[in-house]
Amino acid sequence: MPGPRSAHRNPVDPPMKPTSYPQEPADLWEHFYQITQIPRPSKHEAQLRDYLTGLADKRGFEHRCDAAGNLLIRVPGSPGREQSPPVAIQNHLDMVTVKDSGIAHDFLKDPLQLAVSEGWLSASGTTLGADNGIGCAAATALMTAPEIEHPPLELLYTVDEETGLGGALNFDPDLLSASVMLNLDTEDWNELYVGCAGGAGFEFRRDYPMAPVAEEQCWQLRLGGLSGGHSGIQIHEQLGNAVKLLAECLEGVAGLRLQAIDAGLAHNVIPREGSVVFACAAGEGEALARRLEEIRARWLAFLPREDAALELALAPAEPGQCLGESDSRRILDLIALLPHGAQAYNLAQPAELVDLSVNLAVLKLAQGALFVETSYRFFDEGQSLPLRASLLALARVFELEVDEVVGYPGWKPDFDSPLLAQASALHKTLFASEPAVKAIHAGLECGILKGKKPDLDILSFGPTIRGAHSPKERLKIDTVQPFWQFLTALLAEL
Repeated sequence: MPGPRSAHRNPVDPPMKPTSYPQEPADLWEHFYQITQIPRPSKHEAQLRDYLTGLADKRGFEHRCDAAGNLLIRVPGSPGREQSPPVAIQNHLDMVTVKDSGIAHDFLKDPLQLAVSEGWLSASGTTLGADNGIGCAAATALMTAPEIEHPPLELLYTVDEETGLGGALNFDPDLLSASVMLNLDTEDWNELYVGCAGGAGFEFRRDYPMAPVAEEQCWQLRLGGLSGGHSGIQIHEQLGNAVKLLAECLEGVAGLRLQAIDAGLAHNVIPREGSVVFACAAGEGEALARRLEEIRARWLAFLPREDAALELALAPAEPGQCLGESDSRRILDLIALLPHGAQAYNLAQPAELVDLSVNLAVLKLAQGALFVETSYRFFDEGQSLPLRASLLALARVFELEVDEVVGYPGWKPDFDSPLLAQASALHKTLFASEPAVKAIHAGLECGILKGKKPDLDILSFGPTIRGAHSPKERLKIDTVQPFWQFLTALLAEL
């Protein structure tokens, strides 16, 4: 994979497409490239929305936005299909914005720098945004490729998916008239998805008194190089959690007094790096430094190979005000007790489909203020109730203030769906193989949208993406052409 950039690009010298950038299908790949050049963090999707409405205006297509900023573009049916029942194509506009440390990339201003390597498309040192940019590109190509046969289309582009599915939660269902919807936001080609997890979470807070350190030594411990990744679809991979590992490093350090902790990024990202500043008794920092390689080797003996780049670094830090030893101990105890990872597996697909999970996503301590964010996912909300109760019990025991994050419903699989039957038969005809029919342990917007329009028959599929929500995100190029072939053939039948 290409190395990271060290500085912003000159705005008068925009990035170029890689020389081996994919060419076919032409409209899809061109729209995806343009999407990667338009900044689109969650809650900042206006520039991309303007790009799409500009394309619609050029062709005279009707478009509307609801109060939340979700965009719907109506594309008339192709010749002879004008009176067919409409089909909705749904994607989200925003992307996760994660970069490698040391990368001077501003996700509010800078275009992504793309690279092709060994059949994969990625971005240098940052997330690629193929989640869900490639689906947006496919939907947009349906608007600009007149040779495609299709019924009337309702292209739905939602906002703020990655930070809590806000666009879908606030979607105005009156915009949609279709009763069939294709969601293009899953990440394994040759798989058809008919269900997704629901989710919820908590934010915990507490203020602790601080005092100046006396003669203790002060240190900063940095942890990096973990893979991180998607807290839903990758939670079963047992990837290292930077919050947990940083706390484990500090076990046994005499006279420990915490000054600051900064680990984790967002509720749906497994923490991949972090740092902690602390004071300790004389000689304890040097003793910890001597143990770091032993600690790293112990972790690597059981962590997956994706975490092989794990690094630990300890350096002297400037003295400052710290928590007392007792409160520092309590924070380490809290981290040790907070659950993380897969909690239950589907009985019909053991070790393949997670039914219940929790992600210890963010932990920050600054000037005595502690902030913890944790999120959990489920197919059956009833199964999540004991986990929810245990998190609230921990909050009571550790006297934390609690803010509950608004949850969202799951999408229960319908294996008798007429749309699924039609799509499965078409896949077998086109590719001489049966598609895998699955549910995904992630919060697709399908569940929310179906809750708002219960008559929707929904199917989700997409090309292969790996490392979503991390700088290792990459798109498998040779899965895009068959994905497009399947999408357009299915629309021709509907």
